[in-house]
Amino acid sequence: MSILSLLRFIYWATWFFIVPVVLAGLVVWLISPGDATAAVGPLGYLQSVVHDQPVPVAIVLFTLFEMVLWSQRYALPLSSYVGVGGRRDIPVSMRKRFEQANSMLDEAARILRRFHKEIQRAVSSSDREDINDKLQRLRDAMDARPFEAPVFNSAYDDAGDVIEAKLSRWRKGELREYGESIGIAILVALLLRAFVVEAFKIPSRSMVPTLAVGDHIFVNKFAYGPTIPWTHTRLFSHLPPKRGDVIVFQFPEHPEQDFIKRVVAIPGDKLEAVDGRPVINGWVVPQCRVGSFSYTEGDGPFNQHEGELFVEYMGKEAYLAFYDRMMMTSQARQKCNSDADCPGGKGCVDKVCGEYQGPYLVKPGEVWVMGDNRNNSHDSRGWFEGRGGGVPFENIRGRALWVWMSFMPTGALAWDRIGVSVMGTPRLPRQFESLRPLMASCLKDRPPASVTTPPEPR
Repeated sequence: MSILSLLRFIYWATWFFIVPVVLAGLVVWLISPGDATAAVGPLGYLQSVVHDQPVPVAIVLFTLFEMVLWSQRYALPLSSYVGVGGRRDIPVSMRKRFEQANSMLDEAARILRRFHKEIQRAVSSSDREDINDKLQRLRDAMDARPFEAPVFNSAYDDAGDVIEAKLSRWRKGELREYGESIGIAILVALLLRAFVVEAFKIPSRSMVPTLAVGDHIFVNKFAYGPTIPWTHTRLFSHLPPKRGDVIVFQFPEHPEQDFIKRVVAIPGDKLEAVDGRPVINGWVVPQCRVGSFSYTEGDGPFNQHEGELFVEYMGKEAYLAFYDRMMMTSQARQKCNSDADCPGGKGCVDKVCGEYQGPYLVKPGEVWVMGDNRNNSHDSRGWFEGRGGGVPFENIRGRALWVWMSFMPTGALAWDRIGVSVMGTPRLPRQFESLRPLMASCLKDRPPASVTTPPEPR
């Protein structure tokens, strides 16, 4: 790649991608309220819209900034290296007018083609001939080598005058053109949100440490087949979730609420849990201890949560799961060989007694989910007044992708969270970097697929 080509690439990438993305993201961040419920008045309404639909708003803002920058493209740094129409012999001062001439010729050709019969009736043959002559004169001036600015300016003015005088009734107004561009941007944003990707904000700590409160994530709505808007019908019904997938879904008890959890059981499975550890068809999910982990939640005597962090293996997925010591009943480490050795209806897992939940049988057309913060998650185990319940396929909005923005409790931007892949390699919070070698060892020494794959239901 030559130096000139590199400069052109830097120019286009910087001014028409990076800068609009940064500006749109900055505006969304500045407008977004720290507490959506506190927003009031006209500004409050705008804040609530941005809070609820940050991605469509960001797409529209990106388009607006793109339009503004495009209108000033020949005054931007490095513009002298770009040229216009494949030509660099056009003076910088003339490039905007040269491009306007191209647009005017295209518009005239479109009008003459689309309204041919109307123009024949309304415009005399001599005037039509004058239009064609002046348009051709402008083409010749633009094609001339070398470029002659006085000849081009004269031809441009004459062509503009004749088009305005004879074809103005069929021209689009500038306001209409801008309106159409913004309308297309809004339509694209809505289509993307409905069928491809949508943004969600993490409201609780049920998925700690995989996701933190303040994370804003993208969700792949195409993963299990997009739903037809305003219905629960999927275009593709043969793409069910897999064990280990992190999904966003409508809470079955209150569909107006969106939840995010990890799929642990699929249709036909028998699910049990001992102190939050999943047991699928009698198979205990294997895990590898990473170390002690803690986090703070709100104020009060029970705001500090301390426990153990594990890497769990389920199928092809490896992820972090947190077990809160305060919520676990097996702290006394009562030994057992079977459930019969555990008093009070407790269960036996890895020869230790713990609180038993289940058994739950997963019905066709649904999945059962659990939070990665196993002892502090309102999930399938506790729904429907403690009887438990699954997530119907039609309630699933999509599969989690990555964190695109995150805020700390103070409102500051959490830079270390941006770009975290929800279902990729587990990421430790930065205050627990000392656990990274142990986590890396757990991931490196991953058990074979025969060990991490649960058996088929009996």
